[in-house]
Amino acid sequence: MSIAMESLTPPRKSLVQRVLRAFVDIRELTLLALIVLIIVVMANLNPYFLSFSNFRALSVGMAPTAIIVIGMAILLASGGFDLSVGSVMALSSTVVAMMMLAGYSIPVSVLCAILVGAVVGAGNGVLVTGLGINPLIATLGTMSVARGVALVLTEGFSLSSLPKEFGWIGKATWGVMPVLVILMLVMIVIFDLAVRHTRFFRQVYFIGANEKAAMLSGIHVNKVRIIAYVLTGILAALAGVLLASRLMSGTPTAGNGIELQVLAAAVIGGASLRGGEGTILGAFLGVVFVALINNSMTMLAVSIYWQMIVIGGVLVAAVALDMLIRGRRG
Repeated sequence: MSIAMESLTPPRKSLVQRVLRAFVDIRELTLLALIVLIIVVMANLNPYFLSFSNFRALSVGMAPTAIIVIGMAILLASGGFDLSVGSVMALSSTVVAMMMLAGYSIPVSVLCAILVGAVVGAGNGVLVTGLGINPLIATLGTMSVARGVALVLTEGFSLSSLPKEFGWIGKATWGVMPVLVILMLVMIVIFDLAVRHTRFFRQVYFIGANEKAAMLSGIHVNKVRIIAYVLTGILAALAGVLLASRLMSGTPTAGNGIELQVLAAAVIGGASLRGGEGTILGAFLGVVFVALINNSMTMLAVSIYWQMIVIGGVLVAAVALDMLIRGRRG
């Protein structure tokens, strides 16, 4: 009898197996290990990599992407995604610059730019939920429209000579830490806690995991998804305003290709294209990972064109790994 019971009892996994399993299941641990590995390798290849000026430039440069990825991670959790974030970023950057140059105050200009992002986000939400258009087609269309509007408004030129006060948040420091980076970290913490502990975001994940069950439980699926798209649009617009503040110009070509980096970072961080999974912390670590790859290749004098190939390859590999892990679990 005892022999039979022993044969039915699954063999205990070794400590190494349990640790490896934790790294596979908890994406944040894997990313932290990879980030540390990149830092160690690059520190040996290029001593300048560990300099304060490099990490400052790296953190400031990735701040807009990190802010946008918050919305993308939430949207992916709901079962959707948004390819228009880069264009919304450019449009809001253009709008805030145009309004200030027209004589409007900084608060009014910033508010209007963020409102533009909310309107585009609401439009995406209505197209996807109301008309039933596939998110790929809907947001691809709004991506083209938003970018086109930004280019038409500026005739393709950047708008400079902005008020000096506007550049404070983009260039100011608190001690040795840029205010832009502090704002990014505060937003990451707030949204990570909100996603983990608030009812609305629990509904977002429930919808992404099982839309029919969410509807049967009384959740207003369309309303929640539209709010998620609006939130993503607002965060993309905020990133555009902050970029304009840092560069002291509104740029209609800003954010070109950033949607790929944001999507790659979110998926690398544990979000799934099928919905229902992912964390804000994981998405942020994905942004750090992608930024470190770009920074490392730049320091190694790798062509920008090869960098695009590498990021695209990383995205495909992350999606393939996600599908493989889900297949084994299922």
